[in-house]
Amino acid sequence: MPKGLKRYYGQGHVHFLTFSCYRRRPLLGSVGARNLFVKTLGEVRARYGFLLVGYVVMPEHVHLLIGEPERGTPSTVLQVLKQRVSREMRRRRRRVSTARMVLPFVDDGPQRFWQPRFYDFNVWSEKKRREKLDYMHTNPVKRGLVDNPAAWAWSSFAFYETGQTGLVPIDPVS
Repeated sequence: MPKGLKRYYGQGHVHFLTFSCYRRRPLLGSVGARNLFVKTLGEVRARYGFLLVGYVVMPEHVHLLIGEPERGTPSTVLQVLKQRVSREMRRRRRRVSTARMVLPFVDDGPQRFWQPRFYDFNVWSEKKRREKLDYMHTNPVKRGLVDNPAAWAWSSFAFYETGQTGLVPIDPVS
C-alpha cells in the first residue's frame, strides 16, 4: 500500500469509493461499456454480499457508496470488479477488431483500463451519506452530460427520487 494511504475497515461504515479509468480516458463513454459495468457490479455484489447504497458511472470514473462486504474488504471488491470489467471490455474489443479484420498485433488503445488505486472515504453519519449521494447524483449534470440527474440512467438517482429500481437494486440505509 502506498505510503500515507490508510483504509479503515471492520467498523461497519459505509464507504464512498472513487476510481478512475486509466489516465482518466473515457473508457466508459459508451452505453454498452456503462451497462457492462453496472451488470458486473450487480454480479460482484451478489458474490461478496455488500450493500449498494448508491452509485454513478461516468465516462472516465465511478463513484460507489457501499457497505462493508460479508466476504473480503472493499479493496477486494474493487479489485474483482475492476478486473472483470477490464477483461470483458478487452474481450469485446478483440472481437470487434477481428470482425473488422484488424491485425491482432495492432494495438490502437491503452493496455490498462483502470488507474491502479482508489479513493476511500468512511461515511459515518446520515449527513455525510446524504452529502455523498447528492454529490454523485449531480455529477452528470455538472459535467454537462444531462440537464437533470433523472436523465442519467447509470446512477442510483431514480431509486432515491421515485423508488423505482434502476439498472441494479439499491439498499438504502438510515
